[in-house]
Amino acid sequence: MSATNLDNANLGVNNANEKQSLLSASSVTCIREERLLFDQLNIEINAGDIVQVEGPNGSGKTSLLRILAGLSLPYEGKVQYRNQSISTCQEAFHQDLLYLGHLPGVKGEMSAQENLQFNLALHGIKSNIVETESTLAQVNLTGFEESLASHLSAGQHRKISLARLYKSNARIWILDEPFTAIDKQGVQALEQLFKAHLTQGGCIILTTHQDLLTFPSQQLKKITLDYTFDSIGE
Repeated sequence: MSATNLDNANLGVNNANEKQSLLSASSVTCIREERLLFDQLNIEINAGDIVQVEGPNGSGKTSLLRILAGLSLPYEGKVQYRNQSISTCQEAFHQDLLYLGHLPGVKGEMSAQENLQFNLALHGIKSNIVETESTLAQVNLTGFEESLASHLSAGQHRKISLARLYKSNARIWILDEPFTAIDKQGVQALEQLFKAHLTQGGCIILTTHQDLLTFPSQQLKKITLDYTFDSIGE
């Protein structure tokens, strides 16, 4: 069977009776191409939690993130936002969620500035030229605002995508490999942004091979997925 190891039981900073969880999953099972990736997974994520999903390639890390974001359905189980099924409160959930996938989602025919404005608009956030320039400066893209994304590097594409975090009002951030192609300075800046978001009552669920050493053990929770290549019916 596919084994799932949870560090720090229930993945909650606070007792569930003391504070309503922002996001939770109950008995979630995921099957992809007749492979059982994980089963009966239970998660409770509260304000101030940062949850790192670990595991080898193919273990279901991205699948779990997509299920938690409501982009994929689990084979079994349910995901809840503030103790309500995400299927019954989609609008409220989506307003409180920012999901960044493994791919940066950048359009090559648009400039860095246009890409940022477009992606912010998808989340209902209006941003003028001065504001977008300021936001791009925070991810060290000053001087590249009007450059076509097709002329920029993979790391710069990632920075355009991550710039959305600086303008986000969502409390739940679900991020698939946010540190990919980011230099040391960018990693440090991103970790500081994460800490500010957690302090303000947000939570973060992410996959990364980066060691998050600057977060205290009582705040950093981990889910370890162990894919053992079990086929359904075997």
